[in-house]
Amino acid sequence: MADRETRPTTVWSRPERGARGPAPERSRTQITAAALALADAEGLAAVSMRALAQRLGTGPASLYRYVGSRDELLDLMADAVAGELDLSGATGGNWLDDLVGLALQSRDAHVRHPWLADLNDRRGEVLGPHAIDYLDHALGILAPAPGTAGQKLEAIGLLGGLAVLFARREAAATSTGDPSTGDPAARAAHLAAVAAEGRHPHLLAALTAAGAPPPADRDALFVRLLRQLLPAMLGRREP
Repeated sequence: MADRETRPTTVWSRPERGARGPAPERSRTQITAAALALADAEGLAAVSMRALAQRLGTGPASLYRYVGSRDELLDLMADAVAGELDLSGATGGNWLDDLVGLALQSRDAHVRHPWLADLNDRRGEVLGPHAIDYLDHALGILAPAPGTAGQKLEAIGLLGGLAVLFARREAAATSTGDPSTGDPAARAAHLAAVAAEGRHPHLLAALTAAGAPPPADRDALFVRLLRQLLPAMLGRREP
């Protein structure tokens, strides 16, 4: 009984509609889909109950029959994106391959919805049913992997963090706000010119030893980092 009383209330802990009142005209799923489309088109700041009501052709007050607040709407949006990931694949094969595949899906979801990273930064950790399914699936993948339960949770967190980082870099590379952002060759040339000035000997030595950088391939770099970092995290001893 005490656990039930202290459990935090979320939008998913309440029925979608109360038993009283007129028959529902919409569903939370429909409202959430409209909010996702609004955020994709205009950014997270554009998502308000008033703007969403206008998009749906109704009044803001009617939306509060389904969603208690804008914060609850944001929770529904984040969980709907988590629901886009395909978790139907069987676990128990090569855990590293499976986890890298899941990470690629997560990164692609953040690329499709560039506002998602900012949303998660602001809302903290509110796990909806799809997010919980994702976490359980990832832990299932990691069942045969080495490491403690705590290390596996940290590895899943790292996976998510890298997915966000690479999605943000991809968004910056395609943005017209800074032309140099999307030009790796220009960045490399600038760095080499700075190093050649002689005031940064360690940087010059590293660039000289590394030689010419390989062609930019964000997928390859993302996968390579995961394959290096995840086994290292799971194979280390707890301090």
